[in-house]
Amino acid sequence: MSGHRVPRNGTEKLGAVDGDLEVERRARVDADGRLVVAGDLRCDGDAEFHGPVEARGVKIRDGTVTFDSDVRVQEDFEGRDSSIGIRGTLTARKVDVDRRLGVEGAAKAESFEVGGTLEGGSTLEASRVAVGGRFTLVGKLTAQKVEAGGKLEVGEVDLDRLEAGGSAEVKGGTVRSSIEVGGRFRSVGALAFGSIEVGGVAGLGAGSRGRSVEVGGQLSADGDLTFEHLEVGGLGAIAGNGTGGSVEVGGRFDVRGSLRLSGRAEVGGSITVGESFEGSELEVGGRLEARRAVFSGTAEIGGTVVTREGLKAARLRLERKSQATGPLVGGTVEIEARSHVEDVYGERVELGDRAEARRVVGREVVLGDGVTVDEVVFTERCEVGDDVTARHPPRKVERLDPFPL
Repeated sequence: MSGHRVPRNGTEKLGAVDGDLEVERRARVDADGRLVVAGDLRCDGDAEFHGPVEARGVKIRDGTVTFDSDVRVQEDFEGRDSSIGIRGTLTARKVDVDRRLGVEGAAKAESFEVGGTLEGGSTLEASRVAVGGRFTLVGKLTAQKVEAGGKLEVGEVDLDRLEAGGSAEVKGGTVRSSIEVGGRFRSVGALAFGSIEVGGVAGLGAGSRGRSVEVGGQLSADGDLTFEHLEVGGLGAIAGNGTGGSVEVGGRFDVRGSLRLSGRAEVGGSITVGESFEGSELEVGGRLEARRAVFSGTAEIGGTVVTREGLKAARLRLERKSQATGPLVGGTVEIEARSHVEDVYGERVELGDRAEARRVVGREVVLGDGVTVDEVVFTERCEVGDDVTARHPPRKVERLDPFPL
């Protein structure tokens, strides 16, 4: 194969090259219909290509190179210390560009590795994509693993893994294994995922579902969210219904619809659920608010309970100086000292010293010293401490009416 060379500042019209094509600095090549290079296309410095290009390989060095049509490469597409723009499609085995690569059409290769910026105007398909800086793509991204050192912003995704050092935004889709983002992550539409780990802020589109979500700062979901485990260091919010295994939130957690868990909910600050709240165990350091809340195991509240229909648990405990609006129902109900509650129902109900209640109903009732209560109804035993104030004397009955919830 003889090959061909386009000199510096030269302009040539070429159709087929039997060998390598050498293009020197500031040269222009116009395709005669289609430029087909049997060997490698080599560029040293800036260059322009007009028309479709095919080559065994492309090797660009130290320049800004533009292609105004499709580029098809049998082997590797390389750009050393170069910025490359392609207005058509790009197909290659491997793509490796140091500074910038922009492809307006569909891009497909086994791997893309770009040191600086990768910009795509259509779709991109690869096994692996690694970008040192910023990665933007208008259309669908299909790959096994995607890494971006800075910012990633793409359309729909079909991935195994996604990693971004700074921020990442996707339109929706599927990430089968894991998402790891150092700063901020956002899915505009529904996202199916394995695990999500975000250092700062995360937002999920309505209908998203996955195994685990771990966010260091703040999490928001635009609608329904399904998960196995959810952990948020600061604030969490679900605009629809939440369905999952367990929840652990350090600060405040708000759910506009219902929250149904198979496991434990632990909230350091406050939790507000617009409708029904269900789970196995509950621990809230501050405030619980819901239409109704039912737990099969233990529920412990450190501050305030506000429900319309009531809070129920096998064992229910309110910490010292707590307050409750709405019925409290349990197998064992413990109201610590100086707490203020309304109606309490349980197999065994204990009110600590100086606690206040409106109505207490139970098989066994224990009232500490200085308790104030309007009414007590029991079937087996009522133990009364010193200085108890009762508007009506405790009343023993043969059978209790059914408890709420």
